Amino acid sequence: MTGRHRLRVAVNDAVLRCVQLERRIDPYVRPLLDRALQRPVQALVQWIVNARRPDEHLRPAEERPLPGEAETTEAIAGQMGRFVARAYAPGNAQRAGNTKTHGVVAGEFTVLGDLPAGLRHGVFSRPRTFRAWVRFAGPGPLAPPDIEDNGILSIGVKLLGVEGEKLLDDERATQDFTGISAPTFTTPDVVENLKLQQHVYDGTPLLYFLGPRDSHLCDMVMQGLYARTHSSPLETRYWSCTPYLMGEGQAMQYSLVPRDGRRGRAPWHPPDDYLRRALAATLRERDVLFDFLVQLQTDPHRMPVENASVVWPERLSPFRPVATLRLPRQELDEARQFALADRLSFNPWHTLAAHRPLGNQNRARRTIYLQLCRLRQSMNGTPHTDPSDDEPGGSP
Repeated sequence: MTGRHRLRVAVNDAVLRCVQLERRIDPYVRPLLDRALQRPVQALVQWIVNARRPDEHLRPAEERPLPGEAETTEAIAGQMGRFVARAYAPGNAQRAGNTKTHGVVAGEFTVLGDLPAGLRHGVFSRPRTFRAWVRFAGPGPLAPPDIEDNGILSIGVKLLGVEGEKLLDDERATQDFTGISAPTFTTPDVVENLKLQQHVYDGTPLLYFLGPRDSHLCDMVMQGLYARTHSSPLETRYWSCTPYLMGEGQAMQYSLVPRDGRRGRAPWHPPDDYLRRALAATLRERDVLFDFLVQLQTDPHRMPVENASVVWPERLSPFRPVATLRLPRQELDEARQFALADRLSFNPWHTLAAHRPLGNQNRARRTIYLQLCRLRQSMNGTPHTDPSDDEPGGSP
């Protein structure tokens, strides 16, 4: 390690310690700050982001691959794979992103009746209920105590018993939905994502956002507006951040919103796995319900497919409920959860063609997720199996 690199790591770590300190006081000041600043700051940041974007005059749901996109995708997969191989010993490999499992729970995904024709596509084509596995996780790429790395949480929903041909054939009857607790992704596209992964490998991820020659302040602010000291994975909203088809020629984004709006407060001296404990304690006592909402693309420029830093304006197209995700009261067995989490693979390409992932970040995920899943499961000796025959019951 050169002297310059050591300095960059030291600066990154100093900033990270400031962020971790803020996490301690966040529950006491964040509600007021959100009410006063979140909307106006987001509006300003989004104005800046959009002012820099040219109008590419794309049609609804139209994609436009980036120059060198395939090579960039392979480089990201390789960089993340090298990080996993270096950071984790065989038998203990974790995901390179959405790393720390807070829980894998049984769920029921119920499609609403009387949906308008424009929303009756794919799994939403008729009213029905699918069994589901739902994984809640932290951001990663490491798995430290929750209080140190809980700003942005993630969700993975795997529907079972979904009939029809899938775009990825390693699972025959599943449909995956994934999201994070922020409406925009960490990077706008795969070109910038490769830069971030190089910083992650070098131990300087925060300098990706703060670098004087190539800063990404707008993306940092957008993540910061939604990064908080969470009290439970069940008490936050999740967004897809990237678009998907809702039938041919129609793009959507989706969101999962907790129905009851309850919000607790993280303990002052939290255990390392306090989010897992909060999840288990809640489901031991009661059912939890999320509304599954979709937002249709109505303006291909203001609601872009290829740029994940842009919030699709709700004034142009509001979110509309199409399903509910019910997590029934259940007792969570920690050992079984971890074994199941290691065996499950969440990939947005586990999908019907009617919900094909759109945009360069999603196109890249097909390759990146497959390669990293194979690496992790080969390191751990847990080869991928098709979960189609699993039976989520009351105690995953």
